[in-house]
Amino acid sequence: MRYEPVIGLEIHAELRTKTKMFCYSPNDPNETHPNINICPVCMGHPGTLPVINEEAVKKVILTGLALNGRISQFSQFDRKNYFYPDLPKGYQISQYEHPFVTGGALALEESSKKEIRIRRIHLEEDTGRLIHDASGNSLVDFNRAGVPLMELVTEPDFRTGEEVREFGEELQRILRYIGASEANMEKGEMRVEVNISIRPEGTEGFGTKVEVKNINSFKFAADAVDYEIKRQTEALERGEKIIQETRGWNEDKKMTVSQRSKEEAHDYRYFPEPDLPPITLSEEYIEKIQSELPELPRAKKARFIKEYGLQEDAAGLIARDKAFAGYFEEVVSELLEHDKETPETPKKNLIPFTTSVFTGELLRLLKDGETIKDIKFTPENFAELLIYLAEDKISNLAAKQVLGKMFQSGGDPSDIIDELGLWQVSDAGSLESIALHIIEENKNAAEDYKAGKEASLGFLVGQAMKESRGKANPKVIRDIMEKLLKRL
Repeated sequence: MRYEPVIGLEIHAELRTKTKMFCYSPNDPNETHPNINICPVCMGHPGTLPVINEEAVKKVILTGLALNGRISQFSQFDRKNYFYPDLPKGYQISQYEHPFVTGGALALEESSKKEIRIRRIHLEEDTGRLIHDASGNSLVDFNRAGVPLMELVTEPDFRTGEEVREFGEELQRILRYIGASEANMEKGEMRVEVNISIRPEGTEGFGTKVEVKNINSFKFAADAVDYEIKRQTEALERGEKIIQETRGWNEDKKMTVSQRSKEEAHDYRYFPEPDLPPITLSEEYIEKIQSELPELPRAKKARFIKEYGLQEDAAGLIARDKAFAGYFEEVVSELLEHDKETPETPKKNLIPFTTSVFTGELLRLLKDGETIKDIKFTPENFAELLIYLAEDKISNLAAKQVLGKMFQSGGDPSDIIDELGLWQVSDAGSLESIALHIIEENKNAAEDYKAGKEASLGFLVGQAMKESRGKANPKVIRDIMEKLLKRL
């Protein structure tokens, strides 16, 4: 019998707001001292009352609009009752029957050509964080308790780990583009739970669901899905019964491990939050938030392809980060303006040339954790360097040297080129004397070229470049060398 997996996701994302969901304590994911960002409200002290953070509500609605979801004009918060050490109130303020967003979808473009449907997106408060030390003690840090937390639940439309990875990465990009969340998985700002079951191929029912938690990257989520598909399929083929349980992903062993059985769903005894009024959203309010929706990653990628003639891979690489794409456009704007002002100056095609530098050397420099926001030179400085390179005023090697120095300490590229003496020599008279000297010093190579050995010309040009310490224009020196050899 052939089997197929049925997979759904629950994704939590901490929202980027100044304060927590229902109080004025700071929402600071970078705070390292425990139990600093707390107050009587988020700690659940008697007599305190919550107040809804409107900015968090806006960010959930913005996310729903970005995913073409339906925004509910009536919504309310509910109490989700359970006891756990990291839950200071003994209940969590969440949403149940009336979430802010229902429906919506996100299309996959790489792993498969299909839409993943969104069931709901709701808003709640985060819990605290348990810390287990080496002595066997369990400590509680409540800095995170009460932070605005968005939960997105998909329909069970996934069939492979690769689909899960693509969906998660695209959702992460969208959240960052619209400013809803930084969504850094390594900081716990975005968390993934995978629900997976196996059923006979061609049937409509569901198998026994297994939930995989504690996944801190989309690659691991994909790996965990692929492992579970294999594990559950092999178990069914052996005639075993799948147990409904919660499992975790062990990256060291590349496998899921059982954490606890889950025979029945927990009864959270939801009821409307008595300390918060229901929320009614007007059409005008929703339309105002709709007007704040920025250009999304895939739309930007499509525009880069159409407007600038970028290849699809390059456009996707640049558009995946909003700040990186914005910096690219500022550089391109400077280059196009220069192109317009100096149409008579011979130069390489600036757009593909710039794209190549962005997706090559610049990304290489940024690989150690820096982002485009960390660089020390302006788009104008970068455009200036690219113009010098495009107009053959400096060599590729020199441009890499200058860019490396700009990356370290900033500065104007022309000053750095002056300081390092890297201006490219294109003067025919100066280069002809170098070429004659090289031919004189390498007579055998010159004779080999005249005898039809083309590789010898490359050798002679290389020697000329070495003689000029890389300053000679390679194209000019090559042309001069060819002319001189034909005359000899």
